[in-house]
Amino acid sequence: MNFNLTSEQQMLQDSVARFVEKDYDFEARTALVKAGSRCDAKHWNTFANNGWLAAALPEEQGGLGGTLLDTVLIAGQLGRGLVIEPYLGCAVAAAQTLLAAATPAQRDALLPAVAEGSRKIALAYSEAGSRGLPAPVSTHADAAPGGYVLNGVKTLVLGGTEADAFIVSAMTPIAQPASAHDGGELRLFVVDADAPGVKRRALPLHDGTWAAEVTFDGVAVNADALLGEPGTGLAALQQGLLHGTAALCAELVGAMEKTIEITSEYLKVRHQFGVPIGSFQALQHRMADMAAEMEVARSMLYALLAAVETGTPEAVQRTMSQAKALIGRAAKFVCGQGIQLHGGIGMTEEYTVGHYFKRAVVADALFGNADLHESLVAQALQQSLTTE
Repeated sequence: MNFNLTSEQQMLQDSVARFVEKDYDFEARTALVKAGSRCDAKHWNTFANNGWLAAALPEEQGGLGGTLLDTVLIAGQLGRGLVIEPYLGCAVAAAQTLLAAATPAQRDALLPAVAEGSRKIALAYSEAGSRGLPAPVSTHADAAPGGYVLNGVKTLVLGGTEADAFIVSAMTPIAQPASAHDGGELRLFVVDADAPGVKRRALPLHDGTWAAEVTFDGVAVNADALLGEPGTGLAALQQGLLHGTAALCAELVGAMEKTIEITSEYLKVRHQFGVPIGSFQALQHRMADMAAEMEVARSMLYALLAAVETGTPEAVQRTMSQAKALIGRAAKFVCGQGIQLHGGIGMTEEYTVGHYFKRAVVADALFGNADLHESLVAQALQQSLTTE
């Protein structure tokens, strides 16, 4: 895999970096969080006007025809700025699930509005029993005249407080089950947020971002709300979660970069015994440990991108789980060390560095935590050994 950026990719990354530096410094972000902002309309328009929402969408539906790498470049810079707008939930996870699941006609109807920022669609898939994975699913869609009726509860819906529609995973009955034990098939539905029976509760997260708990209580939808063809729902959802996980990992690498930069500057200006504390060898060793963990995490992100480009579906899923676990743990270590090296000031709400640790903690809970993904990797390895 070629890791050198093209001129277009470099321009894309630089445009996001300029936005974060100019319009999203820590003071501006703090003001948004204190005001309870969930998605600043001006900033979302900036995302759309610069093509960040359309970067990895097909040109036929108003996108720029980019790849996962473009998404990762954008997310890495947004992670440096701890941007609270729902790029991850709406522009990545939901948009890529929609792209993977929808028929050509459905893509034409929905994706252009997503690309231009006029619609926000959130991915409502996670449930209390699934722990951030695409299954198991207890939400069910029962056949009804002309469509289906949905019942269930979805948790941690990223971007769900501002979305005007949801992509909902639900179990549908199989027309001709092979046995009485067949529980149904996972399918995806597009449901308007203001449809009768849809209730959402805003959930403020620890890092200043927001999610939603969405309840579907007898929500009637037409048959055309069903995305794609039978047998494609789970694979499409996995594709969307792959993109979302990669973007989240890129955010954390960006957060680690910024934490190291902030901490390095602090060690240069903080004096003790008449000298900068950055001259103390013990603190230099801790900074070296932080830098090493960040570079291992970056390499793991590269490994995930390479697997997406050249690996089998099984290898991609395994590498995704490895990346989610390793990068999440590295981010908590690096950002936690940043607080430690700042001392008491690092624990205050008014100082920057602690907020990166908060993001790392929240990120671990999204799309399945580190322990869960490590267990998935262990299961995959065990299966490979038993089949050899």
